[in-house]
Amino acid sequence: MGISSLQEKISVLSGAAKYDASCATSGSTGFNNQGSGKMGATLPMGVCHSWTQDGRCVSLLKVLYSNVCKYDCAYCVNRASADIKRSTFTVKELAELTTEFYKRNYIEGLFLSSGIFADPDIVMEKLTETAKTLRTEMGFGGYIHLKLIPGTGEKMIREAGKWADRLSVNIELPTEKSLISLAPEKSKKTIIGAMNDFSDIRCETEETQRKVKFLPQGKTTSPWFAPAGQSTQLIVGATGEDDRQIINLTSSLYNKFSLKRVYYSAFIHPNRFDPRLPETDSPPLVREHRLYQADWLLRFYHFSANEILSEKQPFLDAHIDPKTAWALNNLDFFPIEINRADYETLLRIPGIGAKTARRIIENRRSRNITIENLHRLGATLKRARYFLTAGGVYIERPDDPTRIRRLLSGQDGAGLQLPLFDF
Repeated sequence: MGISSLQEKISVLSGAAKYDASCATSGSTGFNNQGSGKMGATLPMGVCHSWTQDGRCVSLLKVLYSNVCKYDCAYCVNRASADIKRSTFTVKELAELTTEFYKRNYIEGLFLSSGIFADPDIVMEKLTETAKTLRTEMGFGGYIHLKLIPGTGEKMIREAGKWADRLSVNIELPTEKSLISLAPEKSKKTIIGAMNDFSDIRCETEETQRKVKFLPQGKTTSPWFAPAGQSTQLIVGATGEDDRQIINLTSSLYNKFSLKRVYYSAFIHPNRFDPRLPETDSPPLVREHRLYQADWLLRFYHFSANEILSEKQPFLDAHIDPKTAWALNNLDFFPIEINRADYETLLRIPGIGAKTARRIIENRRSRNITIENLHRLGATLKRARYFLTAGGVYIERPDDPTRIRRLLSGQDGAGLQLPLFDF
């Protein structure tokens, strides 16, 4: 295949994959270096950035195996009725492309999904064959993330997990009702079934690994099955569910299937009229951001779903982060004396993240923490100042929640504030 044909496939199939929120897309220009005597080149499409748990940035080739799809999901740019250019890789093309990108240091791994162009097991077989070819024929040791196709059988899931670091199946929409409305060919039961099959196989594998530890050395090897776990994605804003429904679902998925991540994707209109879809000029990015912050509270700050939102407050506040919103609704819990509070209590203080809480506990073993020490330890005093004392000393008493909310939300003219996750 000529370079122009391959480049066209990359353009079509990486562009078709960009709406999957499991990693943030990015790119650069400069592919015209071929034949110029320069070493290395960059591509304006196909490469995305993801992050490991320790904060390291990883570049992935993010593509679809095929954007041919027999399903006609209303929210999807690759829906069967969409008038778009269609393309499909072969296993050999995709394996060689990934290897070449890896050798040239463009990427550290592969993120591979596909349109549903045939029976789920057939589609999943192609994705799995690509990963297997990379591992066994190309000697590829980089990260591989494969999408599980809903409806795939347990045998095929087991095979995919032998070659991929992570598997994921997108739940797409928060409720069965919404799925029936916008994606009638898909079934929540089928999607949850795939998650459950993965979870069962993972538990079985972990049990086998525990037994292996007690066997004589060299007798057997520990089985490999998607060691980076499973994740999923929810589309936000395509249907009318409130944030409380989304967070409750997220909490349930974490608890039931031990998911590593739930990703939230702000609904992007596919530029095609469909009366089932909301009329919107722009994706709800602030809402997506707040959901990620609420998700952070569930995973790392030990909040429960019903603490974050309630029937009376079913939506996250667009102007302040959910941890600060909880604090303002529970002022009787404050102020917290940072020299006596345990780790769990410190995590409840806005402006003090997990790292800062650990630093406070470590440092106060040898001396009392003062107000002057807090900034050096990583506290964001703009938020924390209203909710703590240090040796009985206030920065500012939380006497007026309405005024505090106004100041922290930037409604005095500073603009909408979107703090990062160490809050």
